[in-house]
Amino acid sequence: MAHDHHHNHSHGHGHSRGHAGHSHAPDSFGWAFAIGASLNTAFVIAELIFGYAANSLALISDAVHNLSDVIALLLAWGAAWLAERKPTHRHTYGYRRASILAALFNAGLLLVAVGGIVVEAVNRLYSPAPVAGWTVVPVAALGVAVNGFTALLFMRGRHGDLNIRGAYLHMAADAGVSLGVVVAALIIMMTGWLWLDPAISLVIAAVVFWSGWGLARDSVNLALDGVPRGIDLAQVRDYLAGLEGVSEVHDLHVWAMSTNETALTAHLVRPGGSDDAFLHGVCEELSHRFNIHHSTLQIEVDPAVCKLAPAERV
Repeated sequence: MAHDHHHNHSHGHGHSRGHAGHSHAPDSFGWAFAIGASLNTAFVIAELIFGYAANSLALISDAVHNLSDVIALLLAWGAAWLAERKPTHRHTYGYRRASILAALFNAGLLLVAVGGIVVEAVNRLYSPAPVAGWTVVPVAALGVAVNGFTALLFMRGRHGDLNIRGAYLHMAADAGVSLGVVVAALIIMMTGWLWLDPAISLVIAAVVFWSGWGLARDSVNLALDGVPRGIDLAQVRDYLAGLEGVSEVHDLHVWAMSTNETALTAHLVRPGGSDDAFLHGVCEELSHRFNIHHSTLQIEVDPAVCKLAPAERV
């Protein structure tokens, strides 16, 4: 028999490993998401109120950016929840890809917000307005505390889950942005340089644009079934090609099932055939080494029969 199909065996092990690795995310970080989203929502409302009262564009633009944090946290939370939903007859992967669509939407929202901030900042550069610094300082300082604390909630999971890492980096970066607002307000009070308020707003817009562009690039890549960031396809191919008894690897595909789950399919030419132990071992190693939890491997004894194998042979 030319083809030795082991889809069920290989995928069964990889699949269970995948859920074992990811089912803890909603449990472990459910409270972190809830606390983080609540704190940031309250802070956004406070920033908007005091920003308008103090006539501070820096504070208002920071509120817009922190609103994106709330959305990012809710998206990450939703993605973790959706990953737990069971597949259906119509959606055999479940609803994992919704997290990628949500990230695309989030990226678009961020880039639109950047445009609004820049337009308003340029207007203020032409006609500077007075800023109540003593209102800005404590509110923005609170932002440093809120963002810093939320970042700490996700710190322990930042290496094991890209979804959690995204939330962590977002919050840590914003703690720095809020710190910039505090410094600007203090300098304005000492020097009277009103232009510094819109100038800082433009810096914040640049930070939002950078994170928004990165999110857009990565989410478009995932939506197009690109290899997820952080996975080196050449290393994966080298690992599979170096397995005992494997003479060739072809039709290798790696893509994202969601923003934090990766799948792989490959054809391995192994003249000696295969058994469950070999397949399970490979799936487990792909899970540990590359964070690829959903692997499906097709073992072929005779490569000449496979239409997807390379045509030229020595």
